[in-house]
Amino acid sequence: MSLGALGLSIASEPQEPTLSPAQLIRATLTMGARTVGGWSKQEEALAAEVDASHCSLDRAIVEHLCERIRSGEDPLGDALISSRVRSDRRRTGTTYTPQEIVGALLELVRRESNPERIVDPGAGSGRFLLQAARTFPAATLLGIELDPLAALIARANLAAVGAAHRSRILNADYRRVDLRSGAQTAFVGNPPYVRHHLIAAHWKEWFVRKSQELGVPASRLAGLHAHFFVATALNARAGDYGAFVTAAEWLDVNYGSTLRQLFRGILGGESLTVMSSTASPFPDAVTTAAVATFRVGSGADRIRFRRVNSAAELAGVSRGRVVSRRRLELQARWSNLTRTLPRRPCGFVELGEVCRVHRGQATGANAAWIAGAVSAQLPGAVLFPTVTRARELIVAGAVLQSLGHLRRVIDLPADLDCLERCEREAVARFLAQLRCQGVHRGYLARHRRAWWAVGLRAPAAILATYMARRPPVFSRNPLGARHINIAHGLYPREELSEQQLAALVEYLRAGVSLSDGRTYAGGLTKFEPREMERLLVPEPRLLAGSAAAAPRSAHEGMRSIFAAQMKSFSESPFTACVVKTIRQ
Repeated sequence: MSLGALGLSIASEPQEPTLSPAQLIRATLTMGARTVGGWSKQEEALAAEVDASHCSLDRAIVEHLCERIRSGEDPLGDALISSRVRSDRRRTGTTYTPQEIVGALLELVRRESNPERIVDPGAGSGRFLLQAARTFPAATLLGIELDPLAALIARANLAAVGAAHRSRILNADYRRVDLRSGAQTAFVGNPPYVRHHLIAAHWKEWFVRKSQELGVPASRLAGLHAHFFVATALNARAGDYGAFVTAAEWLDVNYGSTLRQLFRGILGGESLTVMSSTASPFPDAVTTAAVATFRVGSGADRIRFRRVNSAAELAGVSRGRVVSRRRLELQARWSNLTRTLPRRPCGFVELGEVCRVHRGQATGANAAWIAGAVSAQLPGAVLFPTVTRARELIVAGAVLQSLGHLRRVIDLPADLDCLERCEREAVARFLAQLRCQGVHRGYLARHRRAWWAVGLRAPAAILATYMARRPPVFSRNPLGARHINIAHGLYPREELSEQQLAALVEYLRAGVSLSDGRTYAGGLTKFEPREMERLLVPEPRLLAGSAAAAPRSAHEGMRSIFAAQMKSFSESPFTACVVKTIRQ
């Protein structure tokens, strides 16, 4: 890596000069980076280039940086993060953990373990190791970091606080190192988050192979943080302790089954704490975070689940909901186990008791099946006005009042013989064009009864968005628009009147918040169909009463019916949201 590619500056205080890349490296060398064991060829190359440039740095600047590091700051790490564009950081999973969370995780380790060695699998600038140096003055410190410049900064930070003699930084990929040792170890850190499509094929094969060696299933769709859990299971020995903070999506998604089985099995999970995205667990990524603590091989029968809104609450590790390991084996998704649900108010039921929730049909190739110029000659009977963008529901509001602005989705019957002769001819020409484009070889097309039959669901009474950076939007669908997989459809289990549907929509629009879903890296909050079915809503008889009581608004009519019932439940988050809406 050349100096020109680094592009770094540091100016956290107005009086400080901006440091060039060469000056930043000179600062790490002056602080004593070479005194920390594990020096690599890549780091030597950076140091040699700086030496060849005859770059110098005022000693007073270096002393000032050292003072800030000793006081608990990370000025060099901050400079590294701020100088690299977000897209580059996303490719490498470079997101440094806030000091408050670093301190909280090391406190969890201190309470539960007395390690001889601390290992940070993705050390970055060394924030976890610096805190470990203060918390465990007798422990050896080992960081693994793939970025040579970050490794240099971690070395400089450790040297600045006088921990060089018991520290070692390996400039390597965590998946390649063998850390097995007789020393009692605590694994702590923030494994890098990189999406699977940015992971090389040979590493995906490594993940599958090593997971199989551990006796757990694996998906090639797993992100890099999942690889780090597997590598930890390979490197740890019985009795070792761990505390990792990651994006929380592995608690629920299919690829997360590897981590879930490791956690409840070999790793010996002890607690899982979900941090709300509002706590900003990672400054440059809006996401729900999960803090997982484990004691390797413990086989504890029960695991604690809880949810917090700030790093300060992480200290309460003994609190939360206790869940048996047996139940976890039967539970496909775990995030809901961290929720403390309010006692169900009288007259309320889960939405799933009123409506079935179904995601819209996936076409497999929107460019082919959403009508355009090449499909202009198709008969109108196979063209269906369809909600194909979440924005269409957001703009529509409480009621989808027009079909004119919606695009048409082509939904051909599996048996084309039911069409008139002229219609079949038009369809045949259209399908011939799609064959030339290879549409019939798509994954979904190959798994349909007939590759050309998309199979749109019947019109839903209510349509809802389910993935956005805002709460879901619910819209009545009196005109019968179809929907594809950008929306959910709500289908009443029993017939509801238009007034009841209006009251239900008004209630959902007012009462559902982002905290009811799960937030992914990037800030998107998602409501899966079963999650949406767990939302609490007034039962149909009360919806009917509210609709009859209020000519101005169905939701306004519910105010008098539920105000008294809500009073006794005002302590719960769910009820607080409802009461706030009622009072408006």
